Amino acid sequence: MKKSLKILYIVLSVIVVLLLVIVIAVNLFADSAVKMAIESAGTKTLQVPVAVDSVNLSILGGKIGFKNLVIDNPPGYKHEKLLELGGAKIAVETGSLLTDIVNIKEIKLDGMNVVLEQRGITSNNIQDIIKSLPAKDDEPNEPSEPAGKKLHIDTLQITNTRVKVKLLPIPGKVDTLTLKLAPIEMTDLGGENDIDTGALISKILLAIAGGIAEQGAGILPDDMLGSLTSQLGKLGALSSSVLEAGKDVGGSVIKGAGDATKGITDGIKGLFKPKEDKDKE
Repeated sequence: MKKSLKILYIVLSVIVVLLLVIVIAVNLFADSAVKMAIESAGTKTLQVPVAVDSVNLSILGGKIGFKNLVIDNPPGYKHEKLLELGGAKIAVETGSLLTDIVNIKEIKLDGMNVVLEQRGITSNNIQDIIKSLPAKDDEPNEPSEPAGKKLHIDTLQITNTRVKVKLLPIPGKVDTLTLKLAPIEMTDLGGENDIDTGALISKILLAIAGGIAEQGAGILPDDMLGSLTSQLGKLGALSSSVLEAGKDVGGSVIKGAGDATKGITDGIKGLFKPKEDKDKE
């Protein structure tokens, strides 16, 4: 009897050790896989280098964290970085990690630092990046490579975002401004049409660009703001009221600022509505 119990104890101990080894190995592999997915999808979507220092995935805890996400500027800008984020908190539905669609319950992006750098009268670094993004109704001309797992996000919050604005140096005028964006919250990202990592990154950048356009009315140079608003409109990220207001930006942006800010907010919200909600409108 004692011998049988001893054998059983040894077998159970071996099983526990093997399970621990498997969990550790899976976590290490998963951390690397998530890091690679973020960097690869972000770089391909935005067409600028995207890097993450480290990723920590807790499969049993249903949590993902990463440190130091950096998005580089396009070539030709003085500042090397467009965006820096020290870390993020992501809560995942654990069971969905084994399925084709990963359900993310919550993403919190807090303390993001963005540099908006003007180049020329109307162009800037954010505009140069988002103009390469496909419009929301565009269909790809050729089948793309598999994008990996699809994502559905219940809630995404972007808080405490600071934007350092570097304007063209003009004698007698301030060339550096700071904007603090209002909190951004999006829900049901993906809806019926679940998105991939690249699409999620582009939506986050578009939301930030929309926040800059909204809060920059009457602060940023008219030509710069009008050009950014126009580009967001081409991507389907703005409502028609903003596009009309944007036509006046070259002459008197402040006149249309009230309508513009409301329209931008409505447009950004509309961009992320589930498909069935859009059909009802």
